[in-house]
Amino acid sequence: MNIFPPILIFILSIAPHCAWSQKYVLEKSFVSFYSHATIEDIKAGNTKTVSLFNTATGEVAFAVPITEFQFEKSLMKEHFNEKYMESERYPTATFQGKITGFAIESEGVQQAIATGKLTIHGVTKDVEIKGTAEKQGDKLIMKTKFIVKLEDYKVARPQILWKNIAEQVEVTVDFIYKPQ
Repeated sequence: MNIFPPILIFILSIAPHCAWSQKYVLEKSFVSFYSHATIEDIKAGNTKTVSLFNTATGEVAFAVPITEFQFEKSLMKEHFNEKYMESERYPTATFQGKITGFAIESEGVQQAIATGKLTIHGVTKDVEIKGTAEKQGDKLIMKTKFIVKLEDYKVARPQILWKNIAEQVEVTVDFIYKPQ
């Protein structure tokens, strides 16, 4: 199943709500998660995120295709997609909101806050996530690290596997935007 058309539809659906006079698109993305559990640590990375960021309004939207997470073991990827994330039913995780607290015209690393709606596994929650923003020439670098509790997004954690899967995961987001 090609998940990119639904992602593009999502991104394009929010575009009319924004004055995209200062539009940036992702040049490079890396979204990863790490779960420390008693028996085994689980980590995976994804470089297939799509995003738009409007520097004039601070509005941002991104979509992460769930099936594009890469794991050390293929069985982990299979279980992740089929048993936990149900990626056929919920093919993307999305965020739509605003990034505030930094000045686009300033060079160097600045603190920033993303406030908006994070949707994972079909569940949408209001979130406020601290991170950094840095302007390097015409590029923008956005980074954050935050915790996601599986129960908040109704991601199943079978009782029999409680030692294998942590109750929460650490999510890392590194985006490099370029002007469109």
